[in-house]
Amino acid sequence: MAAVTADTLVLPRVQGASLGDTERPVLAVSTGPSGYEGEGFPVRRTMAGIAYKYLDPFIMMDQMGEVEYAAGEPKGTPWHPHRGFETVTYIMDGTFIHQDSHGGGGTITNGDTQWMTAGSGLLHIETPPESLVLSGGLFHGLQLWVNLPKADKMIPPKYQDIRAGGLKLLTSPDGGALIRLIAGDLGGHQGPGSTHTPITMTHVSLNPGASVTLPWRADFNALAYGLAGRGFAGPESRPFHTGQAVVFGAGDSLTIRAADTQDSRSPNFEFVLLGGLPIREPMMQYGPFVMNTHAELAQAFDDFQAGRLGSIPADSPYGR
Repeated sequence: MAAVTADTLVLPRVQGASLGDTERPVLAVSTGPSGYEGEGFPVRRTMAGIAYKYLDPFIMMDQMGEVEYAAGEPKGTPWHPHRGFETVTYIMDGTFIHQDSHGGGGTITNGDTQWMTAGSGLLHIETPPESLVLSGGLFHGLQLWVNLPKADKMIPPKYQDIRAGGLKLLTSPDGGALIRLIAGDLGGHQGPGSTHTPITMTHVSLNPGASVTLPWRADFNALAYGLAGRGFAGPESRPFHTGQAVVFGAGDSLTIRAADTQDSRSPNFEFVLLGGLPIREPMMQYGPFVMNTHAELAQAFDDFQAGRLGSIPADSPYGR
């Protein structure tokens, strides 16, 4: 990922647990299975096997890469539909181009985020730029699916483009952590992402041997996912590493510590920390559609087949 050169000594500090706070225990550590998505790019299903009651309002999160492509290898997704939820695409290394059936589009690269509210539905495509296909190079990102409550599932589609320079940068009291706040509130600091369902999403870089304790809303769930390196979670110091997800239990704060030595490409322990307010409504998923009932899923599929989710723009350079 593009280096952040800001001195953590001058960044705002997130204060840790307050007196009387309960530290969240670790309920489980799981390893996501690897697979392929779209036209064949490698992904890890980071939340596979975790019960939905611990994920709500999240549906899934794919780690895309990390992969070093040779020339001609970079791949994306073909045109496909969505309805009923939001996609959050965070690119740490490389570049992705987006285009949709509503005339939207854009490019996200090192540290950028695209927040797409699919709502009532659209068609879209995500693909590497021609320059990356020709040259190859490093590609690494995340795509998180965030559910929408029933009242918002059919709202008009919209986008937020959050540039790397617009993230809220924070640090821990001792300066041992760089915290990129993408969305939500963390200890009174607000990230740039605007959400329909209250969530907090951060990317944390933790120095070897350093520990960070963060306040966390008691009514939120809490999950961590290792992007690079290894460390320990919770008061039990449960080990987890690259490719593993941590499910935290109830409490007001959570703690993660980096191992004293790191054995990955990154000198620091890199992880995503996220949580949200559970919607607590029935969730039915069929491929790219996320609704409340089977009948609504069937209607979404019928609407897609009938072209009511939009059509591929005639001037699209990416074909049909």
